[in-house]
Formats: sequence, C-alpha cells, structure tokens
Amino acid sequence: MELEFKHAVLDNGLTVIGEINRTVESMAAGFFVRTGSRDETANVAGVSHFLEHMMFKGTPRRTALEVNRDFDRMGAQNNAFTSEENTIYFGAVLKEFQTPLLDLLADLLRPSLRQEDFDVEKHVILDEIARYQDQPQHRLYDKLMAEHFASHPLGHSIVGTAESITALTRQDMLEYFDRRYSPGNITAVVVGNLDWPAALGKIQESCSHWKPYEVSRDLSPAPAAGTARTIVDANLAHQNVGIMSPAPSAQGDDRYAAHLAATILGHPTGSRLFYALIDPAIADEAQMTYDLLDGAGAFITFLACAPRRAAEAVRITREEFRRFMQDGATEAELQAAKNKIASGATLHGELPMGRLTAVGFDWLYRREYLPLAKEIDNYFAVTAEGVLEVARRYDLTAMTVLGLGPAEAI
Repeated sequence: MELEFKHAVLDNGLTVIGEINRTVESMAAGFFVRTGSRDETANVAGVSHFLEHMMFKGTPRRTALEVNRDFDRMGAQNNAFTSEENTIYFGAVLKEFQTPLLDLLADLLRPSLRQEDFDVEKHVILDEIARYQDQPQHRLYDKLMAEHFASHPLGHSIVGTAESITALTRQDMLEYFDRRYSPGNITAVVVGNLDWPAALGKIQESCSHWKPYEVSRDLSPAPAAGTARTIVDANLAHQNVGIMSPAPSAQGDDRYAAHLAATILGHPTGSRLFYALIDPAIADEAQMTYDLLDGAGAFITFLACAPRRAAEAVRITREEFRRFMQDGATEAELQAAKNKIASGATLHGELPMGRLTAVGFDWLYRREYLPLAKEIDNYFAVTAEGVLEVARRYDLTAMTVLGLGPAEAI
C-alpha cells in the first residue's frame, strides 16, 4: 500500500497533517483539540463535554438545522467525542466531498454559542448525567478515575456533576473556549484518498484568521492512590469491580509491551483472566485494557460477578497479576496477543475513518507519523522479556480497587 505523509503549520500555529492512500475511495477529516476534563477547574467541571455539544448548535454561517442538513447531504458519517484530554470533531465522506466536509468542520470550530441554545442544551447534559448514573460501568469508571488519580486533574469527571453543570454559565463557557480553542492547540487531520493541496488550501482559507494565544496543560506527575473501597448500591444485582494500576504513558517506548501485557491478561477471549474467572463461571465479565495518557497511563480491569463472589474474583485477579509478574508470558501467549493486536489494528485501519484517530493521536502525543505497517512491526519486535519487564516496573499489584454493588466489602 502506497502511503504518503503530509505536514504543514499555518502562520497562526494550527497544525495540518495528512496520510494519503490512493487505494480507497473515501477520506476522513477531524479537528483534534487538545483539551478535556483534565484542563478544567472545579467551577467549570464538565464544560469541555458541554462545549462539544454546543459546537453543533450553529455558527454565524449556519443554523443547527443547516449543520445537520449539510452533513446529511454529503452522506457523511460524523460525530464528536470528549475525553479527559482531547475533544475531537470528525467526519468521513466519499473523496469528492472533501472540500465541503472540511468547510463544515472548520465552521463548527467557531460556534455562535447563543444563550438560548446554551439554556436548552444544559437540560440535555443534565439528563445525560442522570442516565449515566443508571449505567454501572460508566459510573464505576468515573469514580475509579477519581479514586486512583485523587487530586490530580486526570481524576476529573468528563461529564461533570449535576451541580457543576447547573451552576455553569454561558460566560464561563465563552471564557473556557477562549482559553483552550487556540489554533496552536488544534490539529487538523485528513486521511484517505486526498487532494492534499486542496485540503490544505481549504483549511488555510477557513482557519488562518483564527487568533493565536498561549495554551498550557498541567503535566505534573500522576500519583496512584492504591486504595480499596466499595460503593454500596442495593439497587444493583451484580457486583461491579474496577481495578487500576500504573502503566506507561502515551510517550513511553514501552507502550507496545504494555498493550501486549493487557491483551495477554485481559482480552475478552483466551486471556489469563478469561480462563481464571469467566471459564469457571466465577465472573460474568473480566477484561483488562491499557489506557495511555499524556504523561501518564493506567492498566484498567473491569470485573462483574455475583456479590458473593466479588472478593474471590478480586483475589484471583491479584494472584494472576502476581504470577504474571513472576513468570511472564509464554511464547504462545505472546504470539497470540501480537496476532490479536495486529488483526484489530489492520481491520480498523483499512478504512480512513479507522486511521483518523491513530494518525491524529500519534501526532498529538508524540509529534510523530507512524504508518500502520510500522506500528504492527513495533508490536512484533517486543520480546517476552520486554513484557515481563514492564509488568514488574509498573507493578500490576499496586492496585486501586473500587467496588460498586450490593456487597458491603470486596
């Protein structure tokens, strides 16, 4: 597959990167804003996510109806999402719609933020927060991040709280937008069958007038709490358990070994936790993932089981982690994990929409472009010793454990 990487920086600091792939018939584009809940203060908790919603409520050039209509006319697959660290606005279209897609996405990034829209959308956000309270795994993740990272900004809730959203004003949002949506804090990413000169020209036309200003982020070390407690909720039938351990950051060279360790231990099928907990029917769910963050990282394990078996499930999980740190992975386990990751990355990356976030995040976190083939090669280069070393260095058993369910202790 012939791929070509492109990179440019506008005079106002906005970065534009592209991966050209002439073998496909579509393209995808996204504006990656380096801002999320970790960049908020307590008085505006949840504003990044709220602002993401508001970006679709109209601009000086388009009403909210026209925004939706224009996406629809292109047949676009589009959306947006907010995390602890980034807010992404994206779409994928047939290659002939490249210019109108970029025009629309760039327009979204300079919204009207009208008071009447703000008042209506506030109720939508409050309803969303209430719905999340009915979803045990989302609720558990939110509380686990807060427990593990304690007072560090990574412990901030993405959606905020009912209290913080109720108190938030439009002026608060405007000031946050003015602090975080500087062109130097935004990367425009285009991938697929591109006309690069036309894409760059359209982005320059649409974005070069955006005024730059300095944007910073608190990158202080993220301590791991290592606590264990339970949130008792008698309304839940299952016991849900979240476990978090320190892991390499998004900038760490050992991130490949960390991903392999998480796959060996907690992939939904054929992993250590699968055979130790799900196969013998001790737990209904046992999965481990690796979350790589800006200057930090975490191994995250979720368990779901009958309340009477929660303590046993946590004990077995800890034993599996300890055994892994002692003996490491077998060559068969390591090869299977490499194949799973390579298969998932390849299937995901065969479409421009799938490559968009990979190309974007590689640039945001490390200022590098990594072709898919090179990324897969990096995984296959990891040795069993490298996986063992990362498990020991970050100590999988240095666990923050949080239970949510009817059991009073785990």
